[in-house]
Amino acid sequence: MAVKKAVIPAAGLGTRVLPASKAMPKEMLPLVDKPAIQYIVEEAVAAGITDILIITNRGKEIIEDHFDHSIELEANLRAKGKDDIADQLGGLAHLANIYYLRQKETKGLGHAILQARSFVGNEPFAVLYGDDVVIGKNPATKELCEVYEKYQKGVAGIKPCKREEIGKYCSLGLEPIVDAGSFDGVFEVYDMVEKPTEDQIMSLYAILGRCVLPPEIFDILERAKPGVGGEIQLTDAMAELARTTGMVGFEFSGKRYDMGNKLGLMKAQVEVALKHPEIGEDFKEYLKKIAEHLK
Repeated sequence: MAVKKAVIPAAGLGTRVLPASKAMPKEMLPLVDKPAIQYIVEEAVAAGITDILIITNRGKEIIEDHFDHSIELEANLRAKGKDDIADQLGGLAHLANIYYLRQKETKGLGHAILQARSFVGNEPFAVLYGDDVVIGKNPATKELCEVYEKYQKGVAGIKPCKREEIGKYCSLGLEPIVDAGSFDGVFEVYDMVEKPTEDQIMSLYAILGRCVLPPEIFDILERAKPGVGGEIQLTDAMAELARTTGMVGFEFSGKRYDMGNKLGLMKAQVEVALKHPEIGEDFKEYLKKIAEHLK
């Protein structure tokens, strides 16, 4: 079955990027001229996703406004002959069928995904973490959906991490799949642990911001107990899925930026700006001048 639905959990408080996220959701922090969540939605659309549920909470209505028409602004732009910009803004309202649901209690990522059960129904679905922007030649979600369609198992989007960083994410128990057909970087995942201690590290591969899951994950989440941090962890549910029906991991090709981290946010700003068609060359020259004075 083709994957046509996606869930974007965007209910986090953004405490790691305060005070910027006090009045503006971290998902709306801009990368040059587009908010982070627009990159995420566009990635889902490029993967063939037609229906997207964004999990929000109080104070994030600005996300809904962004993917809606702004009649007055669009009319003003057209009156000034700026039809191309007006068309670009109007197109945001028609990227996909976008729905919103509030997570009324912040009980963890697993709890947020559980709220999507009625939206997903009995279909596989993609999860694109609201903290993570992935930029590359091929949409990461499209790559994961193709792997799901081949193996008909849950797919974790994975990347190797430094040993000193793995404790911030999760650690996977995995083995390479030798007969992977046209796919390189595919692994059989047999276990995983959220925010591992040193003695719990199984590998330096972690799930970083993307996965495709079967609907069976909801039954696991329904009976899940609080894990690390006293929250319902999606990783714990995926670990049970891996140990029972099985999962695969796929090392997606794009570069992942952690938008909930100040350094990750600045790296994304700089690297996206360098490739921007309008300002890229000028920004490169500016950085060269700045670099002359760095020690």
